[in-house]
Amino acid sequence: MERLAEITFLLPDAPESHRFLDELRTLFAQVAYARLTRSAHTADGVGDRLTLTPPQPVGARPVTAFEIADVSVPDVALGAGRSVGARAADGTREPRVLPAHVEPADLVRRLAGHVRRVDHTGVNVPACANPPERWHELVGALASTATMYRYPTGEDWPFVLPSTADELRDDIRDAVVGREPRFELVYDQWLTRPQWQFALGTDLTRPQLERMFPEPEGLTFPELADVFRVVPVRSPWPELDLRFDLSYRTEGGPSDWETGAWLVSEGGRIR
Repeated sequence: MERLAEITFLLPDAPESHRFLDELRTLFAQVAYARLTRSAHTADGVGDRLTLTPPQPVGARPVTAFEIADVSVPDVALGAGRSVGARAADGTREPRVLPAHVEPADLVRRLAGHVRRVDHTGVNVPACANPPERWHELVGALASTATMYRYPTGEDWPFVLPSTADELRDDIRDAVVGREPRFELVYDQWLTRPQWQFALGTDLTRPQLERMFPEPEGLTFPELADVFRVVPVRSPWPELDLRFDLSYRTEGGPSDWETGAWLVSEGGRIR
């Protein structure tokens, strides 16, 4: 059975990509499982790859990586030649995007030292540029190589949870802290450009994040306003949008969301 070992965010070999990778390195400085290493795709790639390895369970895959690569536009490699490229709607369509008012460097400056974990990364795939058959093919291919679960409330937001080889063959049965970063695909009915999203766990309260990123820099999605604050960030690439979802500090033990138990038990696996 083929197993997805890595989800790789590929960045063109250009100054803006090196800056973005360095900004991510600074942003994730307090994330224990983030490591800056050398890429296999560039000749002089010292420190041009950032890897996030799931801390639990031991041997869980896929890992998530960001690296400088020989690509002309940003891409997300999903193993075995599969990818989620920057496919946007045709130029005749009126653009629909989340307005971004924050530069990546400014986001990092404000959040430095406050990011504790990477809950998940993801790609919002514009439905207007990707017909349903292409979407279903992508989900099916990913679900055949990884433990992928439906979003319990019915939206087209499936999640890949890192898992062991035994869990891939059978199913995830243990709810453990550290089964992260997860990976989300969103079949987005509104956006006209692809969007990379990064959901980060912080040590900041909701009032602190609201002061740090007041409107219009930050916003909330009504149904998730009590969970995280959304900060659209200006992208260095015209083909792609960026969004950071900043989770508020939580009290008490881990939730069923943090362990993945909710997705597993309520969403159900896609096979």
